[in-house]
Amino acid sequence: MPGTFAIVIPARYASSRYPGKPLAELRGADGEPRSLIRRSWEAACAVAGAEVVWVATDDDGIADAVRGFGGQVVMTPSTCRNGTERCAAALDVLGDVAPVVINLQGDAPLTPDFVVADLVHALEADPDAAMATPAVRCSDTLYRHLVTDQAQGRVGGTTVVFNAKHTALYFSKRVIPHVAEGRLDAHSHVHLHLGVYAYRPAALSRYAATPPSPLEELEGLEQLRFLETGQRIRVVPFDPIGWDCIELNNPEDVPAIEAVLRARGIR
Repeated sequence: MPGTFAIVIPARYASSRYPGKPLAELRGADGEPRSLIRRSWEAACAVAGAEVVWVATDDDGIADAVRGFGGQVVMTPSTCRNGTERCAAALDVLGDVAPVVINLQGDAPLTPDFVVADLVHALEADPDAAMATPAVRCSDTLYRHLVTDQAQGRVGGTTVVFNAKHTALYFSKRVIPHVAEGRLDAHSHVHLHLGVYAYRPAALSRYAATPPSPLEELEGLEQLRFLETGQRIRVVPFDPIGWDCIELNNPEDVPAIEAVLRARGIR
C-alpha cells in the first residue's frame, strides 16, 4: 500500500470555456442528474487509502453544493490561477495534512481509482521528482475524439510526451506527437494526460512562490511551470484502461461522458 496521502479537488466557477462547469449535471446509468463536482467527489472518495478529501474553491455556490451532499470544503482565494496554486492555497489553510497531496481535478470524473495509488508509489520511489502524473495510451476512439476536437477548433484533452526514463518532455493541448495521416497505429503513439497530480507539500510551496512561466501562459497548462523551472515530472504510463477517460472541457463532451457512465453502470 502507498503511504499516507490526501486528495484535494480544485474547483472554480469562472471557466472561460465552460462557466459554471463544476455544477454542470451529468446523467449516469440510473438517469438521475448529478453535478460534475459531486461525481468528482464520489470518485475521490472511492480511492482506497485516502486520509481525507477536500474540495478547494473560491465560489460560494460550489461550496454550498458540496456541503449539500456531505462533502468537505476549504475556501481559497479567487486569485489562484490554476488548480496547483489552489491546492497550495488549500494547504496554507489546512496545514500539514499528509506527506503526499493528490490534485484530482474536478473535470475528470472518469479517472480510475487505481491511478492514484500508482502515482503515490511512483513519487515515493523517485526522490528527484517534484511531482508524478499519469499518461494513458490512447485507444482508437479516444484518439479520434482528440483529433476531432482539434480539427473543429475546440481545446480538448491534454497530451504528453516523455522519455525512456518516464520524465516528462512536454505537455500540450494539441495532439502530440504529430502522427502522419493514414497510419493505422496512430493512436498507440499518443498519450492522454489525465488531470491528476501527486505532489510533496514542499513542491507545492515552491510552485506557488514562482511566477507563471511563458509556456504555461501560452498553453494554459499549469504543469509547464515545473518543466520551465527545471523541475522533474515523473510520468506514470498506463495502457488503455477499458474506457475512455474523457474530461469535461467543453459542453460537447457531456454526451460522451454520460455514455461512459452508462456503459460502466455508474449511477
